[in-house]
Amino acid sequence: MAIMGCIRIHPNKEMTVDEFKAWIGQFDMDRDGRISREELKDALRSMHKWFRGWKARQAMKAADSDRSGNIDDNVEFEKLVNYAQQHLDMKIYKNDW
Repeated sequence: MAIMGCIRIHPNKEMTVDEFKAWIGQFDMDRDGRISREELKDALRSMHKWFRGWKARQAMKAADSDRSGNIDDNVEFEKLVNYAQQHLDMKIYKNDW
């Protein structure tokens, strides 16, 4: 995806779910299609968030339904989007607005 390399996110930036997915996908270092806690921590680091290790752990607790250690399906990704909106001050909109 061409959009992955050009999104520079700031905590108050508004974006669609697809843009969020593309942005978070650039931190999938092993390219397995799943987001681990370490990869999530890297995403939080790029946003200059404080307590990123703790926040990544909290996000995984909230989103990782099957406790696999990864965000790896649409349901878990939707939970991650909800967590980001509620706890990371991100504004993420559905793609069809």
